[in-house]
Amino acid sequence: MALLEQRDSEIASTGSGSVQDYIALLKPRVMSLVIFTALVGVVLAPQVQHPILSVVSLLCIAIGAGASGALNMWWDEDIDRIMSRTKNRPIPSGRVSGPEAFAFGMVLSVGSIIVLGLVSNWIAAALLAFTIFFYVVIYTMWLKRSTPQNIVIGGAAGALPPVVGWSAVSGNISVESIALFMIIFTWTPPHFWALALFKNDDYKAANIPMMPVVVGESATRNQIVLYSLLLLPVGMSPFILGFSGMIYGAFSAVMGSAFLFFAVQLWLKREGRDAVKAAVRLFQFSLIYLSSLFAMLLVESLFKFGA
Repeated sequence: MALLEQRDSEIASTGSGSVQDYIALLKPRVMSLVIFTALVGVVLAPQVQHPILSVVSLLCIAIGAGASGALNMWWDEDIDRIMSRTKNRPIPSGRVSGPEAFAFGMVLSVGSIIVLGLVSNWIAAALLAFTIFFYVVIYTMWLKRSTPQNIVIGGAAGALPPVVGWSAVSGNISVESIALFMIIFTWTPPHFWALALFKNDDYKAANIPMMPVVVGESATRNQIVLYSLLLLPVGMSPFILGFSGMIYGAFSAVMGSAFLFFAVQLWLKREGRDAVKAAVRLFQFSLIYLSSLFAMLLVESLFKFGA
């Protein structure tokens, strides 16, 4: 309780935000990706769930992700106030108070877990609870400010939604769902390190030990290339494991090769405006890469391409 009171006392805001402010607390862009990857887990699961239950399960996963975002913003108010890309968020801008965001996030967290357990199963609910805990406590409160491996380890939270979706339908965790997890888990470091390269000054100002801040931009570029090399076979794993078809196999190979190309371009362009542009291009393509791979898995599953 003393810790919570200390955190809340640091926040000078008027509160009483609008509906749009509370929606912003949920990080809707992140939530949309969570819903989509969880949907792929639901559709690929071998069992069949009633469509209404699937919709409710996806809604619970989305709300749980949004709750994590709200709690993340509650804890990170001090650094969000410093960084240019986050200073206009609801809490540092004063539109929502810290206690309001904390209460909002906790209510949504508990509610989403309980409802998912009731409409689906308690394995999925436990996974959702672990995802929220891992993102808020392990990543946000501990790893983010203590180690340059924050994104590597903390990426597990963002990689779990398809596993939660799969287990919501099947009641178990399988090799296939772990493969989906590994795609996102391996994708996360090069995606965020590309962002960190062109937002390096922000992270320095906020004293966040992102990879470029701690080990330098050159070493970060090396790490990005290594992870991009690993991502190529990991992205193809659904085809290798036999739960996707030839179309996905070929598509994932092309997209993985393109990802590696942009990573190498970033490695080659080390100074000036060209280096910044290369980092931005990789970051933007990484979003296309992940969404398109999961979209192809969804299309193959729904229309049986490559069967």
